[in-house]
Amino acid sequence: MEEDAKARFKLKFYGLTVELNIIVLLVAMSIAIFFIIHSPYTLPTVIVMLILALVFSVDFVKRYRKTKSWLYAQPEKSKEGDDSKQKRED
Repeated sequence: MEEDAKARFKLKFYGLTVELNIIVLLVAMSIAIFFIIHSPYTLPTVIVMLILALVFSVDFVKRYRKTKSWLYAQPEKSKEGDDSKQKRED
């Protein structure tokens, strides 16, 4: 994989990681809020948080599939090129 493609993959990976963390936090916080806070606004807040988690999940799956297909479309470096590079480093 070329250096430019590696840099692009890192950015895509970081974006997916952050989005997945947001999804997990929304679900975890909604469960905690439901059991800890007793207020008339608790249930609407939990529902909104779960809907947001669902929206982020749909977007995450789309971006994940797009990134996966992009990654598989990238040409791999030949084994010979990698071996010659290692020999130069030795």
